[in-house]
Amino acid sequence: MNSLRIARAAVRARPALLRAPIQRRGYAEAVSDKIKLSLSLPHQSVYKSQDVVQVNIPAESGEMGVLANHVPTIEQLKPGLVEVIEENGSKQFFLSGGFAVVQPNSVLSINAVEGFPLEDFSVEAVRNHIAEAQKVASGNGSEQEIAEAKIELEVLETLQAHLK
Repeated sequence: MNSLRIARAAVRARPALLRAPIQRRGYAEAVSDKIKLSLSLPHQSVYKSQDVVQVNIPAESGEMGVLANHVPTIEQLKPGLVEVIEENGSKQFFLSGGFAVVQPNSVLSINAVEGFPLEDFSVEAVRNHIAEAQKVASGNGSEQEIAEAKIELEVLETLQAHLK
């Protein structure tokens, strides 16, 4: 009971403590929910440090979604679809390969040799190119031509899968 009297005396002495709003714990600082994307090709910059919500990339280690505050990493990209999700929709690009670098502070840099918007491709044209590459890859050419045709087939078949 002695401790109860001390507590009551303390409350009477400082009644303002009871009326003070309760402080809740929160984040130390406001965190942005955007990632700054730079998508560069040898002939153009598609994105120059623009804020986007998410980027999905075809990494060699597996498909990967990159959001704000992602752990820093360097990923080699295989031929495939890069999806850029913005506030007002999404855009899709087919890249033949490259590298993606996720840096601290929500910065993503993608460098690729070739890349085009997915809507620029025709299903029929891709089919025709696949048929031509298959002829060369089956043995109608030099060793170098056959190796190049096999790489071309890998890229074209991946592209064809995304166009369906």
